[in-house]
Amino acid sequence: MNHLHPHAEIIRRHGGPTKVAELLGIRDEPGAIQRVWNWKYRGIPAEIRLRHPQLFFVEPTASLEEPSHA
Repeated sequence: MNHLHPHAEIIRRHGGPTKVAELLGIRDEPGAIQRVWNWKYRGIPAEIRLRHPQLFFVEPTASLEEPSHA
């Protein structure tokens, strides 16, 4: 049975695999969208998360769509 990885929520909140591939600058690479889709089940590779901390390291309750104005 295919269970979603907890990282699937991060991908969803960023707008899905196509949008995440775009944000990473890999959208036009062959297989990039499918690769990001696979991360929903396998998890986002640590190397990718470390290269793009602004996308993948946020407070669990923080909105990814609007910056906090606290």
